[in-house]
Amino acid sequence: MALVAVVALVLIGTSYGRDTEAPTPTPSATTPSVAGPPVARGKAASALEELTVKGRAPRTGYSREQFGRAWRDLDRNGCDQRNDVLRRDLRDITLKAGTRGCLVLTGTLTSPYSGEVVDFVRGTTTSRAVQIDHVVALSDAWQKGAQQWTREKREQFANDVLELRATDMHTNASKGSGDAATWLPPRAAFRCGYVARQIAVKQAYGLWVTAAERDAMRRVLGRCPDQGLPRRYAVPLGGGPEIEAAGLAGPGH
Repeated sequence: MALVAVVALVLIGTSYGRDTEAPTPTPSATTPSVAGPPVARGKAASALEELTVKGRAPRTGYSREQFGRAWRDLDRNGCDQRNDVLRRDLRDITLKAGTRGCLVLTGTLTSPYSGEVVDFVRGTTTSRAVQIDHVVALSDAWQKGAQQWTREKREQFANDVLELRATDMHTNASKGSGDAATWLPPRAAFRCGYVARQIAVKQAYGLWVTAAERDAMRRVLGRCPDQGLPRRYAVPLGGGPEIEAAGLAGPGH
């Protein structure tokens, strides 16, 4: 069966606008590994109190390029991080035949930030319906410690699956480069999980929070004091039927 894909996906990291599309993957049979610094276990509220509190550094020198290549295959499973996140976060997916279970052609996203249900169809016509959010915006990270890192560490950070989440276009655009003091998901039921993930990312990479950011996180976690920190899991290849995809444009669409 052939699928003619008619709607494109443009994936955008919240803090820097349009990302470079990933090249056509060349998956291998390599077993995926969990890539990134250790993530603390325990309650998010306790981990928050261990984060350094400082003022925001100047944004001077920030650019997306400071965080290296987008969608780098950080876990070395033979598939780019963009498609890893789509396979993890979408349901009812179909995969492009010949990519060993890597490249997502279609699927459905229930946006964690808004609850909106979004259909994803990979193709050549831009829709921007589904985007990939950097949970801690890259420019926010830059101003809270990342500008002191090596380029290699920044690239690792920007491609860590703990730091990446699929969401809907409109909510992602509204977030921009905001931290918890300036933006929280409109879906209140997800705010505890969202803040916990930001804390886990900042703890793992040694980023700090501002006083206003800490206070906003405290208010959220006050409603869910037992909220745990998320774990980082390797994303396996596969997860849906593989189909031939006629009419797809070249690499990266």
